[in-house]
Amino acid sequence: MLRVSTHSERTDVGRQRQANEDSYLARAPLFVVADGMGGAQAGEVASLTAIQAFQAGLPDGGAEAAIERTIAVANRNIYDQAHNDASLAGMGTTITVAAVDSEVEHVVIGHVGDSRAYRLRDGIIQRLTKDHSLVEEMRRRGQITEEQAEDHPQRSIITRALGPEPEVLADMQSVPADPGDIFLLCSDGLTTMISDDRIREILMGATSLDAAARTLVDEANRAGGRDNITVIVFQVEDPRFPIAKSSGTASQAGTRSEARARERAKPRRRGRALAGVLAALAVLLIVIGGLFYATRQAWFLGTDDAGRVALYRGLPYELPFGIDLYQLKYSSAIQTDALPVQRRRSVTDHSLRSESDATSLIEDIESREGLRG
Repeated sequence: MLRVSTHSERTDVGRQRQANEDSYLARAPLFVVADGMGGAQAGEVASLTAIQAFQAGLPDGGAEAAIERTIAVANRNIYDQAHNDASLAGMGTTITVAAVDSEVEHVVIGHVGDSRAYRLRDGIIQRLTKDHSLVEEMRRRGQITEEQAEDHPQRSIITRALGPEPEVLADMQSVPADPGDIFLLCSDGLTTMISDDRIREILMGATSLDAAARTLVDEANRAGGRDNITVIVFQVEDPRFPIAKSSGTASQAGTRSEARARERAKPRRRGRALAGVLAALAVLLIVIGGLFYATRQAWFLGTDDAGRVALYRGLPYELPFGIDLYQLKYSSAIQTDALPVQRRRSVTDHSLRSESDATSLIEDIESREGLRG
């Protein structure tokens, strides 16, 4: 079972806007960011209307269905207001919603627009949402490069939002969560100003989530602050092993999560006979002095204890007395059993690879399964 251990949120008008059209809701275990558009006060009305749909919490039922229904209600409310009041015509808003489903240890995410959700685990930051923007679609089609997308003049044009149409399609997903994981929701006023790598550095180096939220906003403003900036940062924990508030830094959370992952993650055994042969081979490698080098240089894909595609460093063998020759480095949100047969085989055969090959393979799997833009 998981719960939110702590959270922090911050919003700022930025350096170049006169009003703040962002709105947010932070009421654990539910978090929402909305970035309004429409000029004058219309953008602010749209984002507030979206947040108001979530004020009473989620309706009964599964979290994913509840978020999807509430987004639909918010969209209709904005659409009706815009058509009943000429001063609000054309208004709309992005929305990114996250809810911690404690029973199944997942965070459910609903998303429309170009606000974003991220997860930080074991020092690796993963973008959980895909931008609904013109530039992102051009990048996915190969019309522009990643570098061109970063500074493209049409980057702010979004292709999907709440309000313009009576119905809207929200991207929905359920993301596995481990104790110590840190999640970030933010408007594009953050991500157009600082890179994902810099966001990761700030989260890892902050002494608290409050400090992380403040630093993220400050850095976006120092980079130019061209838009309103809103961030929500929250961390999850196992209530049986609470994270001490006085020492709950982002970097320590990564260490805690990594320790738990090492404790839980075991590649699936491939039969007693094969395990014996591999163990004998490992012992032989120790004798000839090559094992240490191999465990430092070899990487492989496997399946963690939760059934997810995982990246390991070392050799996929276990010696007697509980000695593992591998270390879990990263767990994806992808379930191995959900992959097509050929792609699943590349995960379960435990082929040894270089670090770059293994990382490229897991990135390709996530891209093909829609977790990377």
